[in-house]
Amino acid sequence: MKARHKRKSPQSYRVRTYRQLAGAGHLVASHVHIKETDLHIQADRDVQRRAEEIVLQCRLQLEQHIIGTPGFLNSLVPLPRDFTAPPLVQQMYDASRRAGVGPMAAVAGGIAEYVGRTLMKEGVQEIILENGGDIFIARRASSRIAVFAGQSPLSGRVGIELPAESVCGVCTSSATVGHSLSKGKADSVTVVASSTYLADAAATRIGNEVAGGKSDKESVDTSLAVARTIEGLTGVVVICGEVLGAVGDVKLVRLD
Repeated sequence: MKARHKRKSPQSYRVRTYRQLAGAGHLVASHVHIKETDLHIQADRDVQRRAEEIVLQCRLQLEQHIIGTPGFLNSLVPLPRDFTAPPLVQQMYDASRRAGVGPMAAVAGGIAEYVGRTLMKEGVQEIILENGGDIFIARRASSRIAVFAGQSPLSGRVGIELPAESVCGVCTSSATVGHSLSKGKADSVTVVASSTYLADAAATRIGNEVAGGKSDKESVDTSLAVARTIEGLTGVVVICGEVLGAVGDVKLVRLD
């Protein structure tokens, strides 16, 4: 299970050393790494053992569906929904359709949300769960999330502030850092949505629109126009070189 149809966010490079900078006060940090799934979790209790169990459940659901569904792993376009698929996969189909990309574009964000919401059903009150740069977050306090954008001079200098009591997904795609496929040239596309599945898939789709052959400003404008057509997104931030553009209800903050 290796196919992804976006280039992972710059947060995933250099052994994800950015995780050393992440902090959320009283929350307890843990790490779950099973095959391609690499979770950094901060929660109001130690959840590592239970999170490992849930990740194994997720991967079993997904791997069995991939085996039984030719084309699912590598499709770059939405596929007809399989109503017999398990819940995780059903959500991936839905996000794929809404964003106009293949279902595996939602896998990292999907696993992050599936694990996070399962832990919340079992009593966890606050959690930040990051899977290779794609984040599911449920916090009582406000949060600031840095936007890393490769070699752009804006990288690490801009953040998104989420209000208190947020439960949402924040996912980033990049064409200039990472190893997965992107058809665009964006240094970063960061999407905020109530669904982490959708945020992940939409980041891929919008990133594909930051195309070569145009100026950075024209590319950003084009990508933001596409972002407006995807229902269910809270906000989108696109960085290409020295150009930053944003749409939706997203609060940008300067980071030191």
